Amino acid sequence: MNKSIQFQDLGLKDYKETWDLQEEIFKKTVALKVRNRRENAGLSTPNHFLFVSHAHVYTLGKSGDLSNLLLNEEQLKTKGANYYKINRGGDITYHGPGQIVGYPILDLENFFTDIHKYLRLLEETIILTLADYGLEASRSQGETGVWLDVGTPFARKICALGVRASRWVTMHGFALNVNTDLGYFDHIIPCGIRGKSVTSLRVELKKDQVDENEVKEKLLKHFLNLFEAQKVNTFGT
Repeated sequence: MNKSIQFQDLGLKDYKETWDLQEEIFKKTVALKVRNRRENAGLSTPNHFLFVSHAHVYTLGKSGDLSNLLLNEEQLKTKGANYYKINRGGDITYHGPGQIVGYPILDLENFFTDIHKYLRLLEETIILTLADYGLEASRSQGETGVWLDVGTPFARKICALGVRASRWVTMHGFALNVNTDLGYFDHIIPCGIRGKSVTSLRVELKKDQVDENEVKEKLLKHFLNLFEAQKVNTFGT
């Protein structure tokens, strides 16, 4: 089993371009697995991890409800935001500058074949990273993502999760609000959950700005530890 992960930080990149890149990597990995099965080729399957920030965009999961987007086409243009219906699980969410998005494209057969465990480890990556900043985050029963003050009237979401998996190959991932302009969440019902607020690391730490590179380093460290994986050189640069 290959537990090496090829890592790349894409910086600020258009959502559709990044989605196309994910799909390309995903399809190549699935094709390699099909070849291994048909030809008993025994070829090693790769694992990838992309960090990225997107320009303002709203994305709706395959089971999502478009009514959770509160803007029409003209209003989206006014806000300088795009909209895409995509092939991940979950409902609607927002991506934008100041948010760290992580896209692990893994062959889970290199690690474990349990999609629920995969989601829990993604959440744990975020929880441990936030603990490094003195924040006690947790899961919320029946709701995806990572939250603060669960079970209180002040519950607020700091990280969204949504993944796709086929033949144990994953894509999409998590979106952690760090220096995000939270005003953009006012135009959606985040993840289709009414009456819940969102927050960011900057708001919680009461700082003007949080070092996003430092947060990425912590996220990657915890991710590699939880998945018992090794980072290898960046690819495609």
